Amino acid sequence: MLTTALPTIQVNPTETASASVIWLHGLGADGHDFETIVPQLKLPASLPIRFVFPHAPMRQVAMMNNESMRAWFDIDMQNGFDTDGIKKSTFQIKDLIQQEIDSGIAANRIVLAGFSQGGAIALNTALFYRKRLAGILALSTFLPVTEGLGSKKSQYNKDIPILMCHGTQDNVLPVVMGKTGYDTLKSFNYNAVWLEYAMAHCVCPQQINDISAWLQKILS
Repeated sequence: MLTTALPTIQVNPTETASASVIWLHGLGADGHDFETIVPQLKLPASLPIRFVFPHAPMRQVAMMNNESMRAWFDIDMQNGFDTDGIKKSTFQIKDLIQQEIDSGIAANRIVLAGFSQGGAIALNTALFYRKRLAGILALSTFLPVTEGLGSKKSQYNKDIPILMCHGTQDNVLPVVMGKTGYDTLKSFNYNAVWLEYAMAHCVCPQQINDISAWLQKILS
């Protein structure tokens, strides 16, 4: 599938990067949305990580009265999720992974992270990716595709570390949606961890601390 390269924002460490985190924003946001989280993670200088924040393409979103905004895929309350859009975004993220590999970062030093819609694409990309990745960070999101998780389970990422975080007061993507995805992954013996926070559709300080600890654990 031919894809258009996504524009990105990069936050580079002072030392040469030894790992990368590709972090996908949610519906209607852009790559700047999580740019400010990098210093909040307080990662040690001994773990130089490049953060890559792509901008999703502009598209009309049916659920939002066909308003044009940055979105990884369309959402139509009557017809469900846009599977073609999910596939196209997945291919675009694979291209970003390859760019990081071409820059000298080993595949097993690359983390895919995403919030809301971005988390769905991160899961869908990494679970079926044909090289070993470092981990998946899925924030306030859901599992978009369950078909093939068992029969087509990638030998490369069958035991990839997965951190799933969700707010118990989330009115945009109710916590049950995230927990259902987690339960599905566990039913196929994926290496997933579930954390809940007393928050809405957002991130909170304790969660940022937990993300930092997780990144240090899987990348150190």
